[in-house]
Amino acid sequence: MLLGVDVGGTFTDAVLLDDGTVHTAKVPTTPGEESLGVMAAIDAVLAEAGAEPAHVESFAHGMTVGTNALLEERGARTALIATKGFADLLEIARQDRPSLYHLCAPKPTPLIGPEMKLEAAERTGPEGIVEPLADGEPERLAAVLKELGAESVAICLLFSYLDPTHERRIAEHLRAALPDLHVSASHEVLPRFREYERASTTAIDAYLSPLLARYLGRLEAATDAAGLPAPLVMLSSGGVAPAEEAARAGAWSVLSGPAGGAVGAGLLARLSGDGNALGFDMGGTSCDVCVVEGGAVRRTDSRTIGGRPIQLPTVDVHTVGAGGGSIGWRDPGGALRVGPRSAGAQPGPACYGRGGTEPTVTDANLLLGNLAADSTLAGGVALDAEVAERAVGALAAELGLDPLETAAGIVRIANGEMVRALRVVTVERGVDPRRFALLPFGGAGPMHAAAIAEELDIERLICPRAGGVLSAFGLCASDRRRDTARTVMLSGDDLTAARIATAVIELRESAGANLDDARAEVVYGMRYAGQAFELDVPGPVDPDPADLIARFEETHESRYGHRDPESDVVLVDIRLALVLDGPGRDLGMTLSHEQRGGSFGSSPDPSDGSADEGSRPVHFDGEWLDTPVLRGEPEPGRTATSPAVFELPEATLVLPPGWEAKVDEFGSILATRVTGESGDPGRTSLFVREGSPDSPARERAQ
Repeated sequence: MLLGVDVGGTFTDAVLLDDGTVHTAKVPTTPGEESLGVMAAIDAVLAEAGAEPAHVESFAHGMTVGTNALLEERGARTALIATKGFADLLEIARQDRPSLYHLCAPKPTPLIGPEMKLEAAERTGPEGIVEPLADGEPERLAAVLKELGAESVAICLLFSYLDPTHERRIAEHLRAALPDLHVSASHEVLPRFREYERASTTAIDAYLSPLLARYLGRLEAATDAAGLPAPLVMLSSGGVAPAEEAARAGAWSVLSGPAGGAVGAGLLARLSGDGNALGFDMGGTSCDVCVVEGGAVRRTDSRTIGGRPIQLPTVDVHTVGAGGGSIGWRDPGGALRVGPRSAGAQPGPACYGRGGTEPTVTDANLLLGNLAADSTLAGGVALDAEVAERAVGALAAELGLDPLETAAGIVRIANGEMVRALRVVTVERGVDPRRFALLPFGGAGPMHAAAIAEELDIERLICPRAGGVLSAFGLCASDRRRDTARTVMLSGDDLTAARIATAVIELRESAGANLDDARAEVVYGMRYAGQAFELDVPGPVDPDPADLIARFEETHESRYGHRDPESDVVLVDIRLALVLDGPGRDLGMTLSHEQRGGSFGSSPDPSDGSADEGSRPVHFDGEWLDTPVLRGEPEPGRTATSPAVFELPEATLVLPPGWEAKVDEFGSILATRVTGESGDPGRTSLFVREGSPDSPARERAQ
């Protein structure tokens, strides 16, 4: 059995894979004590499957602990050691600004206060040591750190990515003299050039690592006491690593939560589509979007979180504050706004009946009929329509609108935020979204997917059966992965096969502990001489330099429309990932086989037609339509014309008029936009089981 648990802002999701059968559970997140929610989710999914902890072979965990701590600025008391004269580099940063004409835009609060910035008497240059480390300097720094009460320290000296001698001496002494102090040295965290990004990444690593170590320590103790395997933690790069490794390097798992969903989206895009999809993960607090091409999620080597750069490999996910718990409000100008503030897990949306009084996207969906008042959401949450109506009504009174108009406005504004997020990862990067299917997941994603697809002129939806817990599903299927990188700066006569091979071998030796059988994935960062930034060029571990240059020029022409054969090409850095394949590559065949047999979780066997069919009024474009509802897990082959609502175990798919759907062999609902009579709002939707007499809906789907 494979177990995956993902901690979100509102719910904690668990998935247990048992030889192709998928068991799921969803419980409220326990803010501040997330490990309690994790163990509650594990207990729930094991009980649902009738399994014991000893049956679990592997346990993978995704979390938002690091992300939330960074955004809420509640990490460790951290110090910085920099080369003498360079202690202010985090405040100086870069001269570029996100808002060019917003001269008074506030900068992020420094993670490291001025009293915690120390300077080391030393200097290393690009050619080697310029000024030796002063005698007794490591001892002096250790004494100052002890006096300051530092929990953690980031060491970032000039040119330590080329010659780490001084950094290594200071780090070794601090670890020996102050064993309770966490030490993050930049030559270990990020041995690459660009001083500011290296310092920022190292500071974040130091800031988060003690917090993660405590959290993962509590979780390991709880899982050990329960008889479960030690957790593997999802890293930002989309692979899992042992908890003790993740605890030592907090910056590597900042995007742990979104990474699991991206991996799951890649798997489902391969199984139920052509491998090309836009992942759209809408949970209770935020929405994460990503591009999947050829079944693989795009990756990037840098991200900015809360205005702070992290130059480490991450899945290329863009996040906005639009989720089911996002709160609708009136701004000073009288306009309706939604988010980024969220009702979170406590108290949650007003309709949860836990004391929330502010209107959220979930409350609006309940008033519009997208959710049923008599439904119980995953996690056992019963909905209270009267409380939702009071919350939305109070905002409507402020705006001078009808409550139904306000609810529809809340949903439209939330959709607009998510459309903008999808445009960031597609249109703004030269990607045509119309070439992709939209793959919605998260508890709220499928409810909004059709409206967002129509806005982007996307014609296909892939709604996974386990869409509400796809992040946890992705954790089960994840590869073991370890990433490392190094700046090499090779050009001209120095850009030889031997120099490249030597650098790759050294990288593999530095990263390959316990991964001897792993395959290597290499990306070369290349640019023309004089350019400021590099393009990523994937290649073999032993490339021919001429072939590598040709690949770069082809990539450059594809991106910018031209190439410059007269300019020198510089190999700036090499990024290496060691990967051990997870179960995801074999999962599709297993799920397909089990699904044909009608076994998917513990829900009633859908092959005998036990999924409940009903109807309810749903509000579409200003009009109430009596809409058929299928509650449960539809069997493979079932078709439907819209309007229609699929109430899946952990999510709800709402299809407005103009769509057709069919369930594939993996349980995914494949929906396609249509024209003509099927899009006529006056038509009655039909759910048709495979093998039933032919109908217009079935003929069109075929």
